[in-house]
Amino acid sequence: MNADRPTRDHPTDERNDEREDDGDALVTLTLGLLSGPGSNARTILGLAGPPGAGKSTLARHLVAEVERREGPGSAAYLPLDGFHLSAAQLDRLGLGHRKGAPATFDAHGYVALLRRVATERFHDIYVPDFDRDLDEPVAARHVVHPRTRLVITEGNYLAAPDHPWSEARRLLRELWYVDADDTLRETRLLDRHRAAGRDEATARHWVTGNDHPNGEYVKAGRGLCTRIVRPGRLPSPPNGRSVL
Repeated sequence: MNADRPTRDHPTDERNDEREDDGDALVTLTLGLLSGPGSNARTILGLAGPPGAGKSTLARHLVAEVERREGPGSAAYLPLDGFHLSAAQLDRLGLGHRKGAPATFDAHGYVALLRRVATERFHDIYVPDFDRDLDEPVAARHVVHPRTRLVITEGNYLAAPDHPWSEARRLLRELWYVDADDTLRETRLLDRHRAAGRDEATARHWVTGNDHPNGEYVKAGRGLCTRIVRPGRLPSPPNGRSVL
């Protein structure tokens, strides 16, 4: 799939932005990717969207529901957060104050792992994540098994126009844009930063000075996605907090 060319499923009517998508309907759409042309190959579904839109919650929900219906190990989770540069590397590059911006990710490493997931089917492939308690990426928290048919990957910049994000999109069956109101996203982000130990002033400064410009950059790629979704309330996944 080439997500640079939106499909007929891409909703252009702005009224679609006001509705919420039923969680079961999104699960049904996801399961539909496992049938039809190309279903013998491993399928990778991407979720893009600005910080606080609910990408990781939706991704974990879809993985859990696919595994419940198709069996354990049939789906796997691959978060871009796992490719965040460590604090040591951010300090070396002078990017600690921009944590979460495109330059603070190992984008080429992410694309390389996606390529492995798409082509290697005979052994386990280990996937990193981000640990909010450590505030650092951690190796091998998730695993893609040989029997895994669906991999759901999510991250802010999957719809970014710049290299190498476009290389990642070529490996995706579909790329969904996870949308949410800016006010709701800001509330979620403030809660997230407070939970990480930031005081109120620091949390607000981080949202306005870092999360907001990152989110505006992400929004520019919305038209490259194959579907826009606005998930309703979903169960909160255990240990499912995202760095962004």
